[in-house]
Amino acid sequence: MGKSGFLQEFKAFAIKGNAIDMAVGVIIGGAFGKIVTSIVNDLIMPPIGWIIGGVDFKDLKYDMPVNPLNEGGEPVSIAYGNFLQTCLDFIIIAFCVFLLVKLVMRLSRKPEIEKDAPAAPPALSKEEQLLTEIRDLLKEKK
Repeated sequence: MGKSGFLQEFKAFAIKGNAIDMAVGVIIGGAFGKIVTSIVNDLIMPPIGWIIGGVDFKDLKYDMPVNPLNEGGEPVSIAYGNFLQTCLDFIIIAFCVFLLVKLVMRLSRKPEIEKDAPAAPPALSKEEQLLTEIRDLLKEKK
């Protein structure tokens, strides 16, 4: 019984619109990430590399000295150029997501009621109207 209940719960979750929307968002997000990576690698970084002297950011690295205990070993490099490029990718993606969320929030915002115009009083029921008339008549008799 525990398995069928679990499967039913999973089926209910998977069929919900939110799960499907999330899956579509992940797929589109992956494709969007590739587009941003291409923009950074192919459009933004080459001019920056040209400005700083023809340096390709992918080639920026720090070669660690060879370990004297491991004479035949390969030198180890810290590829900080790739790191810088990945950070720039992240900043661009985060900025685009920020703009997208800001746009969605602006479009989904409910229209504000004018603050200068006083709110109309609610309509009185028949009983309230009769009581108001009785009160006014009593005030007149005094």
